[in-house]
Amino acid sequence: MPANMTQVEKREVINKAKSVIVVFLGDKVLRDVAREAAATSIWAKLESLYMTKLLAPHRQLLKQQLCPFKMVEPKSNTEQLTKFNKILDDLANIEVNMENEDKALLLLYR
Repeated sequence: MPANMTQVEKREVINKAKSVIVVFLGDKVLRDVAREAAATSIWAKLESLYMTKLLAPHRQLLKQQLCPFKMVEPKSNTEQLTKFNKILDDLANIEVNMENEDKALLLLYR
């Protein structure tokens, strides 16, 4: 938030953020976070409840995309490298990190 905001303005922004989050939650999820007072604490609670459940299948899906990845003749190298890097970036975003050497080896043997 900008430093020149008053406390009242900051409180309004925080309340709006909380309202936006709450509007999109279903009844069951809303009950899970009902005791949280601030948008940041609601978000943290949602992450703790649901992110670990969602990451495992997503992680597996991304790894499945990476394993059969092959460089194919009709497509440009740039297009294929972009796809390869996107898979690696998506894995890194969910904290599956690979050494640069391993990335290079994966690419070389494709």
